[in-house]
Amino acid sequence: MYIAMNRFKVLKGSEGDFETVWKTRDSQLDKVPGFVEFRLLKGPEAEDHTLYASHTLWKDYEAFVAWTKSDHFRKAHANAGNNKPLYAGHPQFEGFETVQKL
Repeated sequence: MYIAMNRFKVLKGSEGDFETVWKTRDSQLDKVPGFVEFRLLKGPEAEDHTLYASHTLWKDYEAFVAWTKSDHFRKAHANAGNNKPLYAGHPQFEGFETVQKL
């Protein structure tokens, strides 16, 4: 399994708009071979932002890479630049290979 995460520092007061963007977007993930699960996570609050993470679980690293090179990826991210006013800085990507599962 492979886990792909993006962290977002969402500006205070923009949390609702940020969540709406994610809940209403056409992610295209259900059309991609190797996709297992998606979660949008809400984390701790800081003085000026709330931390969020998008979390996708993939069959393996190769399935994730294939997604990033697909038309489905381009369609899902076509309007991503329109949401930059909702968060501070760029999303921070983190990828993880599963080494143990209980």
